[in-house]
Amino acid sequence: MLIHPQINPVAFNLGPFEIHWYGIMYLFAFIGFLQLGKVQIKHRPWLSWNEQMLDDAFFYGAIGVILGGRLGYILFYQLQYYMHQPMEIMALWKGGMSFHGGFLGVIIAMFLLAKKYKISLLSILDFIAPLVPLGLAFGRIGNFINAELWGRPTQFLLGMTFPNVDDIPRHPSQLYESFFEGLILFLALWMYSKQKRKTGQISALFLMLYGAFRFLIEFTREPDQFLGLLFLNLSMGQWLSIPMIIVGIYLFKKS
Repeated sequence: MLIHPQINPVAFNLGPFEIHWYGIMYLFAFIGFLQLGKVQIKHRPWLSWNEQMLDDAFFYGAIGVILGGRLGYILFYQLQYYMHQPMEIMALWKGGMSFHGGFLGVIIAMFLLAKKYKISLLSILDFIAPLVPLGLAFGRIGNFINAELWGRPTQFLLGMTFPNVDDIPRHPSQLYESFFEGLILFLALWMYSKQKRKTGQISALFLMLYGAFRFLIEFTREPDQFLGLLFLNLSMGQWLSIPMIIVGIYLFKKS
């Protein structure tokens, strides 16, 4: 049986300021986005992007993912809590980000970017889709360090106890998500996008694969205590992933 290493969520201090691993993971995600974007610009000229567009996509996207991720978590998961504890809304270092909220935030941000450059939204999403998954991998590692979003009880050989929860072996579902929604999704999209594709197909593949991975891994993840399982014994994460899969299939067939 594995035991969670109980890593201090504070990486180091800068005077009175605490630098949390969770924030560092976001920094890694943003750096990875920019570096991978530069590789795409250099080696995939058919995308017709330049570094100014990449910088704008990064700026718009960073705002979208942070605001959308936080607001999505509040609205989808803990609305009542934050209505009574509004000062906690800004405590991002404690975790509490929703992928689906961040995803919607990025869609809105990229819509504004598309208006600025007078290009199609799908062409922008096709460019950024392969740049996102490694950031998701880093984010889930941040969840693991924080010992949050742990898995359901299991006798599987990878079962891990989380001392801050109980002494029952549980799925390290954060690591499953980091691997499948992060690394595997990145490799699939990166390889698929090495050749010119019809507009919308790369975005569609992202939606289908992320939605499917998230839906399946949610079966190993402990439902949020304040929500539990919803209709048909599915979690909120699963219900939010179903539309992604449906839209992805539709978009791929339409492209």
